[in-house]
This record gives sequence, C-alpha cells and structure tokens, in this order.
Amino acid sequence: MLIYAKQPIYYLIEHHPRKIKTLYLAKEVDKKEYSKLMKIGCEVKRIPAEAAMKMSKNASHQGFLAEVDEIKLADYRDMLDKKFILVLASVTDIGNIGSLVRSAYALGVEGIIACGVRSLPLEPIVRTSTGALYDMPFAIEQNIHDVMNDLKMSGFKLYGADMGGEDIRHVKVAPKRVLVMGSEGEGLTQRVASKLDTVVSIAMSHSFDSLNVSVAGAILMDRMRDE
Repeated sequence: MLIYAKQPIYYLIEHHPRKIKTLYLAKEVDKKEYSKLMKIGCEVKRIPAEAAMKMSKNASHQGFLAEVDEIKLADYRDMLDKKFILVLASVTDIGNIGSLVRSAYALGVEGIIACGVRSLPLEPIVRTSTGALYDMPFAIEQNIHDVMNDLKMSGFKLYGADMGGEDIRHVKVAPKRVLVMGSEGEGLTQRVASKLDTVVSIAMSHSFDSLNVSVAGAILMDRMRDE
C-alpha cells in the first residue's frame, strides 16, 4: 500500500514505524530531519520529483511517499462489546470517510462500520484520515440491517442523524450507543430510520440547509462522547 504527504507519514513514523516498509523522499530535508528518518528502521530512498509524481498519480505528495503494511479490516462482531460505535450508511466520499475516521479517533469512538458498500479504497482513506485508520477498528459490511439488528441485540441504543431529529443538546445519550450517519446526498433511508431509537439533529443558528456529513458527524460525536 502506498501513502503520501508528510502528515500521514509522520503519524506512522511516530505511532507505527514498523508498518513502514520503504520511505521515499522526493525533496531535500535538513540533516537533523534526515538523521531522524534514517533511524526509523526501514529503507529510505531518494527519488526524483518526476518519479514521485508518477507514483502518486500526480497528486500532492509534499515530497514524502511510503510503502506501508496493508490495513487489516475488522469484523464488526468484534465490536459488539464496545460502547461507542460509528456506522456509515452508504457514505462513499473518501474525503468524508477519512475525516470521519480522524474525528472518530479523536473523540472516543471505538469502532467504525461502513455499510451499504462492498469495498472501499483504503489507501486514500489512510491519507485523508492522516494515518488514524491504523488505530481505528474499521469494518465493511454491506447489509446495514443485519448490523443494526446485531447492535441492538447487543444492548446498543441507535441514534441517527437527520435534519428533523431531536436537538442533540437535549438528548440523554445511553452509555452504549451507536451513531448512524447517512449518505452525502440521500441521508438515512426510511427503512434505516425506522430502526433507530432516536433521530438527532444539530440546531442551526441561521437558516441553512445542512452541514457536510463529516462536519455534522464530528459535532454529533463530540456531543455523544463520555464526559
């Protein structure tokens, strides 16, 4: 798996250096920084800017690229003993998923289940999560209804985000809880919404249609985390 850009790579250097197989440098770094990189324990290669652009398919790599270990997907059934789970219902935008992973990790979520999709490209999610995907149990399960049933049977209370829901500031959140975020365009389907215990929303100070799913998710996760 190839990742690039300084921030996710330095996250791995700090937290998971053994997951880096080869580090590629396509820019000059000062002697102190280079000495630090040489101590990671992986192979460090200098490459021309043209090679870096080809490897990153012309994306912004900031002069840092790395071959890293593959992400190992979790089994959502291993999350049933957790207390705070995020379920993504047909969310497909990679930038949004990466941002949600990063926010979830920062705000105490213990696992994420992506539903309604057969697979997701994990490389860009690692990048957009700034490496946090390596520390967040992440499962992919196509049938969200099976997932929701299993979560309910395991004692979770299910909360879903919708503009017409109850103001999250006034909701007493259960200790064992799930936040379900719907797709960027359609939101939650009626069938999914019917299985929720509580529909929640974010009260707006000004008249506005809605927030981006990753922004709304971060606000709701913050409101729902343990005090």
